Amino acid sequence: MTTDGERPDEPESGAAVGPPPAPLDLPTWELDVEAPELASAAQPTTPVEETPPAPSGSPAAEVKEEQAPPPLLRILEAMLFVGGAPLTAVRACDAIRGLSPDEFQQAIDLLERNYRSQGRPYTIQLQEQGYVLTLRPRYAGIRERLYGGPREARLSPAAVDVLSLVAYQQPATRQEIDSLRGADSGAVLRQLVRHGLVALQRGHDDREAHYVTTQRFLELFHLRSLEDLPQTQDLQRL
Repeated sequence: MTTDGERPDEPESGAAVGPPPAPLDLPTWELDVEAPELASAAQPTTPVEETPPAPSGSPAAEVKEEQAPPPLLRILEAMLFVGGAPLTAVRACDAIRGLSPDEFQQAIDLLERNYRSQGRPYTIQLQEQGYVLTLRPRYAGIRERLYGGPREARLSPAAVDVLSLVAYQQPATRQEIDSLRGADSGAVLRQLVRHGLVALQRGHDDREAHYVTTQRFLELFHLRSLEDLPQTQDLQRL
């Protein structure tokens, strides 16, 4: 997470900004998925004339662009946009072939510099050893108009019960929450996801989704991190 002293103030609307930093000299990246097999019969046996490249803006050029693997920055940006648990170097390197932790950090830093130079309303913050995409403080009022501020949140006793279990047991599956409560928690979990207090997290090799708390959860209960949750001895004194 950055502080005001580490980065220049955000440029006002219409203010001149310097040129964006040079892009990283990185290879083409793709998500860690298996490529489809090509039938041997599809390979040409006789040379064929090369077709000229399609003009820019033509349907053929657009199709070719869509089929090309997206660059690393766009992949990481999409992973941040999806949300859920903070994006760590370990998770990113597991999902993207050939990516190293140092290259991951360079790409995150470059994305954040681009956001600042372009005056974007969002920023990348470091939380719980990972990164999240979040609104800048000056735009927080927009989110509160859409979803309501933390004081406007109204949670039922069942929702508070499930949220507490997720907070202390995370990452936790629905079956684990149901077992601890002794009741079905599916509807309550979906409600907490809609409120932005809980998110689904699916690991690289996990077949079952797990539930984790979000940054909005920390804001609602005025916590800096999950380490600020009351511990067992603190609860016994309440």
